[in-house]
Amino acid sequence: MSGKPALFLDRDGTILREVPYLDNPNKARLLPGVADALHTLHSKGILLIVVSNQSGVARGLLDEGKLMAIQKKVDADLSAKGVWIDAWYHCPHHNQVGSPPSRRLCRCRKPLPGLLERALADFDIDLSQSAGVGDDIRDLQAFAALDLPGILVGTGKGRESRQKLAESGMEPALYCAHFAESVPWILKHCLKKQLPSTA
Repeated sequence: MSGKPALFLDRDGTILREVPYLDNPNKARLLPGVADALHTLHSKGILLIVVSNQSGVARGLLDEGKLMAIQKKVDADLSAKGVWIDAWYHCPHHNQVGSPPSRRLCRCRKPLPGLLERALADFDIDLSQSAGVGDDIRDLQAFAALDLPGILVGTGKGRESRQKLAESGMEPALYCAHFAESVPWILKHCLKKQLPSTA
């Protein structure tokens, strides 16, 4: 298959410090090591795509304008390190709270893979060389729906999620204390077709 490798990234608790229903760009903080890790991955040709549930919109706690302002703040912080996010996708819906059209059943709210499917429609992606990173079981379920290996990080909800996974007899493809620790594994997986064969 042609196409580029991609890394699908959850936002809150994975690349940003966890702030419940983050609604202020001034409170958006990259977690330690994230910018350098993203720079390393991007420099190798890996697409960086954020896929994030943002039910705060349905709950009336923030709006699309604030979401865009947060993205611009993160983009500015990353540009200082010479890296950028290739695309941002978010789900503003919830199936039980808010008012229509925000309150509805949708395919874009993780654990369903609709956000990833939108990215596949927008980019030429080689899924066999792609992976996902998140701090929640729903992230891993969305990745698994497209047969993507899921990396669980211990930031945000990650430790709690790891315990829940262990109790259910499940394991992520990789568990790391924080995102930067996953970089060697991601490079090996996403660039496997470019690495010399050892056979």
